[in-house]
Amino acid sequence: MGTGVALITPFKEDKSIDFPALEKLVDYTIEGGVEFLVVLGTTAETATLTAEEQKAVIETVIRANKQRVALVLGIGGNNTTAVVEAYKTSDLGAFEAVLTVSPYYNRPSQEGIYQHYKMIASQTDSKIILYNVPSRTGSNIEAETTVRLANEFDNIIAIKEASPNFLQSTDVLRQNTRRDFFVLSGDDEFALPMTLAGGKGVISVIAQGIPQQFSSMIRLGLERKVDQAYEAHYKMVEITRAIFAEGNPAGIKSVLHHQGICSPYTRLPLMPATENLSQTIKKILNNIN
Repeated sequence: MGTGVALITPFKEDKSIDFPALEKLVDYTIEGGVEFLVVLGTTAETATLTAEEQKAVIETVIRANKQRVALVLGIGGNNTTAVVEAYKTSDLGAFEAVLTVSPYYNRPSQEGIYQHYKMIASQTDSKIILYNVPSRTGSNIEAETTVRLANEFDNIIAIKEASPNFLQSTDVLRQNTRRDFFVLSGDDEFALPMTLAGGKGVISVIAQGIPQQFSSMIRLGLERKVDQAYEAHYKMVEITRAIFAEGNPAGIKSVLHHQGICSPYTRLPLMPATENLSQTIKKILNNIN
């Protein structure tokens, strides 16, 4: 699958959505060589967008994309019935798949997580990408649950795995019996190691800031050009770590501000990057560029 980008939502100083900047970002990432775009993921600050704004973001990305790369839509929540309804009422015609985070805050058991995804998968024909991000949801999709879901539902095609336990990802790769079920890294720093271990790429945050460099690294990994891939990886470690120093998407918005793509503004309760972090990011970018 290669490199996917979890797009931000650019804001103006008055916190309204900067749609021209969003179009500029779509062009920048596609021209940089990424393979697909993820719309309305966590990085998009989707929780702070109204339903009307979400619709406008979707329409803007579809229009700007011009069918150049595949699109993935984020639909998730901790009310299973509401998530199923969102699948049924959303126009998914322009999207290759839907990224669905595991239920947050409720902290369901493994059986609860399984039943959540089972209900979704059984009531839609859409392709589903599971999303495991324990640091945000408060629970973990264990490897056995992922493999169980993959083996029982053909329309569950991948997992975005952002567990800090790298061995969990390798357990999914080792136990998975479906050749058409993919593991995608949900952690930029693990993206290359996971790809080399058998994964199929990444859904990345930093790749929208340095798309050419990051997508090239992932392609080198998929081509098993290990030394070249790691040479690129080590050049990007500092920026990859820096963008998460004060939370996401404050860091990546600072990167994009320095790259001339958009302003650094976020919506409360998130704050833009501090001046200290912004200057650190600028210095690292200068070294990369």
